[in-house]
Amino acid sequence: MKGTITNAVGREIPEYIEGIGELKPFKGAFAYEPERRKNLPKVSKISPGEEKIVESIRKSLELCGIKDGMTISFHHHFRNGDYLVNMVVDEIAAMGIKNITIVASSLQTVHSHLIEHIKNGVITEIQTSGIRGELGEAISRDKILPKPVIIRSHGGRPRAIEAGEVKIDIAFLAAPAADKYGNVNGVEGPTACGSLGYGMIDAEYADKVVVVTDYLVEYPACPISIPQTLVDYVVVVDKIGDPKGIVSGATRITRDPLELLIAEKAAKAIIASGLLKEGFSFQAGTGGASLAVAYFLREKMRQDGIKGSFAAGGITGYLVDMLEEGLFKSLLDVQCFDLKAVESIKNNPNHMEMSASFYANPHNKGCVANQLDIMVLSATEIDVNFNVNVITGSNGVIMGASGGHCDTAAGAKLAIVVAPLLRGRLPIVVDEVTTVVTPGETIDAVVTERGIAVNPRRKDLYDLFKAANLDVMDIHDLKNIAEELTGIPERIETTDDIVGIVEYRDGTIIDVIRGTK
Repeated sequence: MKGTITNAVGREIPEYIEGIGELKPFKGAFAYEPERRKNLPKVSKISPGEEKIVESIRKSLELCGIKDGMTISFHHHFRNGDYLVNMVVDEIAAMGIKNITIVASSLQTVHSHLIEHIKNGVITEIQTSGIRGELGEAISRDKILPKPVIIRSHGGRPRAIEAGEVKIDIAFLAAPAADKYGNVNGVEGPTACGSLGYGMIDAEYADKVVVVTDYLVEYPACPISIPQTLVDYVVVVDKIGDPKGIVSGATRITRDPLELLIAEKAAKAIIASGLLKEGFSFQAGTGGASLAVAYFLREKMRQDGIKGSFAAGGITGYLVDMLEEGLFKSLLDVQCFDLKAVESIKNNPNHMEMSASFYANPHNKGCVANQLDIMVLSATEIDVNFNVNVITGSNGVIMGASGGHCDTAAGAKLAIVVAPLLRGRLPIVVDEVTTVVTPGETIDAVVTERGIAVNPRRKDLYDLFKAANLDVMDIHDLKNIAEELTGIPERIETTDDIVGIVEYRDGTIIDVIRGTK
């Protein structure tokens, strides 16, 4: 019987899990070298005169040869406005198909609809970047899945697909606009969502690709984000999603005075680092405080006449404003986070779409994350070793997403985490995070309202911050201040059941998530 092994962040990782196989423990952010060549999908052809449009999702499933045990993939550009995942899985269930693996770039609260399909044996495995709402609670508390959820970052997912660690049988692409031959874009039609960066890898590597659209355009679609050469079938439905669901509170600049104070401190730290200079590159996470940092940097850029080279990642209207103002030369966009960004990527040639692999895959010949100067990140928890949790809540329940957190932290010259010292009377700086998603070796500083902690690996940064008279303190002192205010929190009670596996971006296992009591 296999045992456990302690990985590089001190977590006990099983060597083997039934139904998953052998697990490779995390050895360090840059320790693992890729071993595989790229995987290839099956080759198929379309003869002259052959039509791709079919009358229904069910017909497309039949033509794709749906059967028990297959792997079906989806992208999440509609976020909580997505209709397609639930529509397709309902049809699979109605056909009596069981034992399906869902490989989605992320799942939202709208996908709590899948709970019944899991209980009925239609879905037996999920691989995704994030899970929110009732679905996360059911997996964590009720252990409704027979196999642990596999959590991958936005860079780790395309890496796993390209390496053949994930084999997609059928990819379903929600297409705001498509033509009869399968050319697709995300910028036209009543449900325009902008960039289709997460769906591109699925289209390229799945054995069968089904485009589902509510806006059929004259051939050829223009522009083309995903080409006809990758698409098997096109299905027209009444509506694929609600673009209003793209926007959430997590993608707006905060108005909270405390978070604005943290953002202002983070901006001062970035200025002190010396990286805010002509031609710098930037990305902010989706948290309100992270986005607010851009507000303060914008004022400094205007004041000093600084023009950045690019901003990247999921793009918001605020970054669009900075592009249009001439503060950045370009935007590199894997996902539009609001409707202003959707309009921009349609009309501005300097606002460019990119695939998730181009964005953050660590095992290609150079991703955008490697070119980042400054990355501002949010966190659910940070520990005294600078490890960061963004996937589980203080109760241990799966409620967030790995996203591009560990990818951009690894690539950026300066990775700053912004977080309040307390949330809901719970300390955010702790001895050990509940779940490690991003290893501390890739985090340079933590900014709270009470002070700034610098990773001991970055003495250069510590000296720069001290010279700028920033309120630098040891991270243990931040933890102690929090505990003086709230008391030492009780440890979460967990079961022995592993309900989730957290992969680092290179495919090694950085942590596991256990069921909650």
